[in-house]
Amino acid sequence: MKIIIYSSLVLAFFLTSCKTEKKEATYKAIEAPVAKKTAKKMTIHGDTRTDDYFWMRLSDDQKNAETPDAQTQDVLDYLGAENEYIDKAMSHTEGLQTKLYDEIVGRIKKDDQSVPVSDRGYSYYTRYVEGDDYPLYCRKKIESNSKEEILLNTPKLAKGHSYYGVGRQSVSSNNNLMAFSIDTISRRRYAIYFKDLSTNKAIDDVLTNTTGSAVWANDNKTIFYSTKDPVTLRATEPLWT
Repeated sequence: MKIIIYSSLVLAFFLTSCKTEKKEATYKAIEAPVAKKTAKKMTIHGDTRTDDYFWMRLSDDQKNAETPDAQTQDVLDYLGAENEYIDKAMSHTEGLQTKLYDEIVGRIKKDDQSVPVSDRGYSYYTRYVEGDDYPLYCRKKIESNSKEEILLNTPKLAKGHSYYGVGRQSVSSNNNLMAFSIDTISRRRYAIYFKDLSTNKAIDDVLTNTTGSAVWANDNKTIFYSTKDPVTLRATEPLWT
């Protein structure tokens, strides 16, 4: 009996090893893309350094352009080659990938809702509608039978954007005005928009290139915020308007 068991274990180990070696051989046979090198010298504080991959750095204007220029196309072509390579190299795990993805998605509550936060007579929260990728930003008065107000209908606002990130929201002390920030580039350079909550209408004023945070003064008219350096993305000195 022991001999049979040992033989079975050896056979199982041998078959597993063969499969692993076959997968490794297939993986190694795939040629990985190699990024080209284009030397770019940069001098700062008397020190000169060379960046061979500076050509991959795209400006926000290049990222948002409808038609890619030559540099952008080079970057897209290389990223496409990388994606093609990883797809081939990981092709033997496609079944496992699907299984893991389905399990993770299956554990997500499709109509989830955040814990409400109370502030100046209102309860603020976010909630998801099944089928939507973005939440609704809502509030209710803290009283019985109060009606829900949808402050931001993010699924609707995000339509037509390849990326849509909501930053901070700030409501004025009289509860009538809201400042909220949006990033559509994925560089955390937010535009701050305004909404009149008493009429549920958007206000035309927009503050661009900000950190995404805004604070109302007690006069319900003045807003404090910071802009960003377009290169370093660091916050500048606080401003107000």
